[in-house]
Amino acid sequence: MQHETQLSLFNHSNLNQRDLIPTSNKIPITPGTYENVESLAKDCNNCYRCPLAENRTHAVVGRGNLQAEIMIIGEAPGKTEDETGLPFVGRSGQLLENILASVNLNTETDIYIANICKCRPPENRVPSNEEAAACKPYLFEQIRLVNPKIILLTGATSVKGVIGDKRPITKIRGQWLEWEGRLCMPIFHPSYLLRNPSREQGKPKWLMWQDIQAVRAKFDEFKNQDKN
Repeated sequence: MQHETQLSLFNHSNLNQRDLIPTSNKIPITPGTYENVESLAKDCNNCYRCPLAENRTHAVVGRGNLQAEIMIIGEAPGKTEDETGLPFVGRSGQLLENILASVNLNTETDIYIANICKCRPPENRVPSNEEAAACKPYLFEQIRLVNPKIILLTGATSVKGVIGDKRPITKIRGQWLEWEGRLCMPIFHPSYLLRNPSREQGKPKWLMWQDIQAVRAKFDEFKNQDKN
């Protein structure tokens, strides 16, 4: 009986499966669902696929160049991000901008930034597996639409959520990992660097400097390949 009701709902003359995406995490978001990020953002701002939506001010979809070759993926919005609707604009975001600028990378031209979850978890806690699973299909559509060559995964939650690797970030940061035909590099989350400000050799900030230089070198390598 339930199956018949579901079929009846999908076949209703005034509804289709695409319209129902923001209403339930049981409606799949398959590759090719969205033609552009604007239509995806509209659904994110009307989404109730998980309980995080109940307390959001804004869905935090993304910012930067929609044709960027580098995509940075974080965990979830914080307070400032929830208020502005933009990812990585608080203290962590300012540090991230400085790190990118140190190797002449710019979020307006070279980078697109997004998160696994589009809504802020209470007290900035780590998103639950269910919350991440409900929102992750939106992210995968963003990756498809932006089509970056390089993906930087900030922190263990981002690494686990995107490529499924559960190793500690300290074990895999700075390594190039291939995923879905793209190069991914796990890096420290900027908030971790704020808690560990030492620039001493071997410390997190020093390691991040090594990593971001490797990213810049790979970025230049791709640019030279495109020219040839």
